[in-house]
Amino acid sequence: MKRLFFTSESVTEGHPDKMADQISDAVLDAIYEKDPNGRVACETLITTGFVCVAGEVTTSCYIEIPQIVREMIRIIGYEEPQNGFAHETCGVVTSIQAQSPDIALGVDQGGAGDQGMMFGYATRETPELMPLPIMLAHRLARRVAEVRKQHLLSYLRPDGKTQVTVEYHDGRIARIDALVVSVHHKAGVPLSRIRADMKRLVIAPIVPKEWLDKRTNIFINPTGRFEVGGPMADTGLTGRKIVMDTYGGVIGHGGGAFSGKDPTKVDRSAAYMARYVAKHLVAAGVADRCEIQLAYAIGIAEPVSVMVNTHGTGKVSDEHIVKVIRQVFDLTPSGIIQTLKLRRPIYRKTAAYGHFGREQEGFPWEALDRLDQVKRAFKHH
Repeated sequence: MKRLFFTSESVTEGHPDKMADQISDAVLDAIYEKDPNGRVACETLITTGFVCVAGEVTTSCYIEIPQIVREMIRIIGYEEPQNGFAHETCGVVTSIQAQSPDIALGVDQGGAGDQGMMFGYATRETPELMPLPIMLAHRLARRVAEVRKQHLLSYLRPDGKTQVTVEYHDGRIARIDALVVSVHHKAGVPLSRIRADMKRLVIAPIVPKEWLDKRTNIFINPTGRFEVGGPMADTGLTGRKIVMDTYGGVIGHGGGAFSGKDPTKVDRSAAYMARYVAKHLVAAGVADRCEIQLAYAIGIAEPVSVMVNTHGTGKVSDEHIVKVIRQVFDLTPSGIIQTLKLRRPIYRKTAAYGHFGREQEGFPWEALDRLDQVKRAFKHH
């Protein structure tokens, strides 16, 4: 029997890096509400008492960026100055310029907005066709935020981190080996209380009991204290949590961030398309695991390469799957935008708790609306 331990992590929406992602996507959404053809590449830096939004934006509309930043910080939960950071009192600086006309030359003709490679993945491990470690890490992080927002525990603050280690036997889930939950809290709360509350209100409702045993290590605030958190403790940057945004490190990553980028940027749209394709292939029974890489050249519409790796689980050859993908799916940037209806203000929701596996939230790349077409394509070959 082959034993394997695999770990993925997540953070709450109040983690500084995720705050930066949400602010960048809130700016994109605000522009898309007024101008669906706007071009946006927007980065956020956030530190003690200060937010800087910079990037390239070309649009016909006007938006009030400082107002958007402050509202996003309020929604996340940093409202009181005594917590070290607050929406009304932090400084907001913007440095926005137009997109380079050299890039626009290629994009306006339907070409890719940049070169690069993007990955997509699906696996039968969970009902959402996602890897279990990242799905559980996200659910735990989201539950921590829920407990805070529902005022179930008055001492919680917005920052927090989670991590899950799953033990596999011959590629199948056997048990959970370790859980880490670190929560930002008010000063003076006994650690014993925090640990008991996290087990009762966060871990118990989220983690199935059958995967826990006496050997499972549960670490709650392992340093003993997490009183200083958020931008007071750590600088946040857009795009610094790209592995938890995707599949938790199970497969490759092209390195491009998603948040703050409109869908003419293939870093975002092609990664969504690769997930959409991989999910269809696994749902259609073509493979139990499917990893896809798409690669683009700036100004060129069709991908320069399409790679499929079914990790030995494919019912047909990987080369054959590539042929069917090219036949069934339009992989040009304009085709992806049309297929997935991406010129809409849907992005702020994606910027915390992962971009994939969230079937209840209406993300079009999670829909299996072309399943019959995919099944037919493989029957005919």
